[in-house]
Amino acid sequence: MSNSSSITHFLLLAFTEMRELQLLHFWLSLAIYLAALLGNGLIVTAIACDHRLHTPMYFFLLNLSLLDLGSISTTLPKSMTNSLWNTSAVSHSGCAAQSFMFLFLMSAEFCLLTVMAYDRYVAICKPLHYGTLLGSRACAHMAAAAWAGGFLNAVMHTASTFSLPLCHGNALGQFFCEIPQILKLSCSGTYLREVRFIVVSACLAFGCFVFILFSYVQIFRAVLRLPSEQGRHKAFSTCLPHLAVVSLFAVTAMFAYLKPPSISSPSLDLVVAVLYSVVPPAANPFIYSMRNQELKDAVSKLISGCFSQARNCLLSSAHHS
Repeated sequence: MSNSSSITHFLLLAFTEMRELQLLHFWLSLAIYLAALLGNGLIVTAIACDHRLHTPMYFFLLNLSLLDLGSISTTLPKSMTNSLWNTSAVSHSGCAAQSFMFLFLMSAEFCLLTVMAYDRYVAICKPLHYGTLLGSRACAHMAAAAWAGGFLNAVMHTASTFSLPLCHGNALGQFFCEIPQILKLSCSGTYLREVRFIVVSACLAFGCFVFILFSYVQIFRAVLRLPSEQGRHKAFSTCLPHLAVVSLFAVTAMFAYLKPPSISSPSLDLVVAVLYSVVPPAANPFIYSMRNQELKDAVSKLISGCFSQARNCLLSSAHHS
């Protein structure tokens, strides 16, 4: 039996052994990462700079984009580095830090998605009480609770998992340090404590997911009563993509952490991990902004302002030279 502290490094899963495919993986991952950085960065900057977007909905969207920026930056850069340099090693402390940050950000994101569903429910189903139920102080408290909930969940799982003795080597069947993959390396019977923590977290996550579904059911019922067909179409086209991304994130994440070992396989684990760790952070900026004219206008204004400022700087430098 070897304690996890005696292991100096872990080996992450290599997508392929072929050098050409490793480089292809690097460039594809880089494209996805840059798209996620650009999309989420534009949303954060536009909301922060445009006073018209200083409302509860956009405040929560800003927090979501910050969480997406952090979560995708926790997993993809290391995977890209491994593909580029044809390596798979990650230090023990680096693996623990990655597990903690990923759990922290993804748990906080799911809590925030629950808050955002409540925000939309109040806005559509109880519009007269919106200002009372979602004042600036209430919004700040809900966002802080989401971040704090993610932090506590990450501390609990990371401390429990990395205190387990490991008996099955140090090779992880995943492209990042995922808790279920580390549990596979633990000694027989010693992981039951962490499994109990996972079950408790899964029950809480399932409760949040049920609340989200209930909120959207109430939203859709209210939308169907709208007299305007255009209003109904606008509401459905906005809410359905949100619900699709939330469902994809929740279902694949719970499947990754709760699936029995008998149905586990490297390819299945990889696909599920990509679906809940890479797709939502990359897709959220487009899902939450493509149907939102106010946000699109703010982003367009931001981009045009940047271009104008750059042009003025170039003209000024050319004039002085």
